[in-house]
Amino acid sequence: MPSFRALECLVAVADTGSITQAALLLHSSQPAVSHQIASLERETRTALLRREARGVRLTAAGRVAVADARRAVEAASAAVRSARAVGEAGGGSLRIGCAQSLTVALLAPVLRDWRRRHPEVTIALRELTVMDEALRLIESDELDVVVLPDPPSDRFHVTAVAEEEIVLAAPTDHPLAQRAALRIQDLDGAPLVHFTADNALGAWLDQSFARAGVQPEAVMRTSVTVAAPQLAAAGLGVAVCPVSAVTAGFPGAVRPFSPRWTRHLMAVTSAGPDPLVARFISGLRRRGVRVPRSVQTQLDAEAGVAGE
Repeated sequence: MPSFRALECLVAVADTGSITQAALLLHSSQPAVSHQIASLERETRTALLRREARGVRLTAAGRVAVADARRAVEAASAAVRSARAVGEAGGGSLRIGCAQSLTVALLAPVLRDWRRRHPEVTIALRELTVMDEALRLIESDELDVVVLPDPPSDRFHVTAVAEEEIVLAAPTDHPLAQRAALRIQDLDGAPLVHFTADNALGAWLDQSFARAGVQPEAVMRTSVTVAAPQLAAAGLGVAVCPVSAVTAGFPGAVRPFSPRWTRHLMAVTSAGPDPLVARFISGLRRRGVRVPRSVQTQLDAEAGVAGE
């Protein structure tokens, strides 16, 4: 198999008509270029150049070979340009997975900026509720990056991108909604709109409840994170959920916990992120979690009351 350098030398000799000029063009030496041409002639088992007093000319075999060699050199240059463009967010594709509740609060603003700044990059988004499925898709190279809360870090490369507050969502007339801020202990025995087993948030909350020694009463369960606060506001109980799950115009009450209760959001890749993925992760870190103004107003007001 001829080397790329040998093909490159053949093209340079054909373009300049001289081994000396080809060496200058390639920033090489004349003996090095001659050696590459000789190795190519051994590979083809025929002469490719005819030496003349004023330089060299291609033989019939050389004219045929140089056409394919030129295509190979151009293809290699195109491969480098394409790879460089992707690294500089000028092309390529991003396959993103995201916990369902984070699509609007975390990803949407970043995706909007990317479509404006990097229109050549194709983006595919997959929303997920099961952490194990998300990690499997990373391992099988079906996704480039997944954004998850507190994923395991031993098998993957994990980058912290944001911190998100955990809040209580309740009907406005619920006794817990009358407090400016709650302790986790206030949830003992409370009727809870909880999460099904396929939503990892449920297990994470159960561990937090167990550490605090409290036992809310799960009155119903949902697999959809953003559904829990809506069900709570409808009068079915209270919900403990990330603030990203509370949508604009939420009809119920939103209350913070004291001390502040948070979870960490991470970008997960199978190894260190490539340049394109790294650019996207940087965008997530700069943007953070977007909280609807109406929800943030409630939390700020209650924080002010709690601090008085």
